[in-house]
Amino acid sequence: MLLPAVAAGMMMIGTQAEAAAPQLAVAAEVAGGVQDAAPSVTPAAPAQAPTQPVAAPPLAPQGDAAQDIVVTGDKGAPKGDPLEQLNAKSFEAVQSVDKAVVEPVAKAYNKGLPRPVRKGLRNFFSNLGEPIVAAAYLLQFKPGKAFETAGRFGVNTTLGFVGMFDVAKRKPFNLPHRDNGIANTLGFYGVGPGPYMYLPVVGPTTLRDIIGDTADKMILPFALGGRFFKPAYVIPATILNQLGERAAFDETITAIRKEDDPYTVYKTLYLKQRKAEIEALHGRVSAEPVVPIYGDGLRTPGKKDAPKVVLPDPYADDDAAEPASDAPQ
Repeated sequence: MLLPAVAAGMMMIGTQAEAAAPQLAVAAEVAGGVQDAAPSVTPAAPAQAPTQPVAAPPLAPQGDAAQDIVVTGDKGAPKGDPLEQLNAKSFEAVQSVDKAVVEPVAKAYNKGLPRPVRKGLRNFFSNLGEPIVAAAYLLQFKPGKAFETAGRFGVNTTLGFVGMFDVAKRKPFNLPHRDNGIANTLGFYGVGPGPYMYLPVVGPTTLRDIIGDTADKMILPFALGGRFFKPAYVIPATILNQLGERAAFDETITAIRKEDDPYTVYKTLYLKQRKAEIEALHGRVSAEPVVPIYGDGLRTPGKKDAPKVVLPDPYADDDAAEPASDAPQ
């Protein structure tokens, strides 16, 4: 009797469970939704005394931190010298040829001819350019300077034996040489120098100077007469003039080549000299020292007790190494 009774009870319990199963499933779903909506709270772990010290996480290597730092700066050629790489290569090539060929000839020229003869030849070629200087002053509406230059040309051509002797700069005339030309006239009226270039044969120059120098050479035959520009005269005169200029430049170029960056030093000196000449047309004197690398400012070698050439620091003023506007302030 006991076993049938137990079996009958279990069957009744199973029937009741099946009947209640759907209600239990609904209740479970409701409870699950409430649990998802409510924020979960992590039960606090019981405090335990640490048995061993916890090792700190390893620090990131310094190299990883440096990788996150991005350094930006100007790229490419410096301002005013867009052809810097080409110019530098041209400068190196010209200097190589100069060392092998021109420099030995220039040194022999300095040693073979007495200083008065070399100075006289430089005076002669400088005197031929005085009509261009006078014409430039007229274009700048400075008739007084133009007449002084014309008078200087007349005095040196006659009393100075066709310009071999610079008589005009001495008393009682007191007419010194002044650098001027069409390129200076363009700068006087505010035309910027344009890109810097270093060209074979020509040397350091700018776009403005190329235009101005070309105009000078076109005007000069009209001022002096065509007989001075026949090939029989032009070719030997040009060679002799360039040789005398190179001989006078020998000490300066030797000092430039000893610098860490000869190209930048040469460019800086040229641009400073050009800027100083145009500033002088406005009555302003450059506060920075100007080391001439061309023209009458180059002293003829051989003078006793002459000081050595001292080059200024080309990096003292970053703007000096870049062509700047010569427009009046």
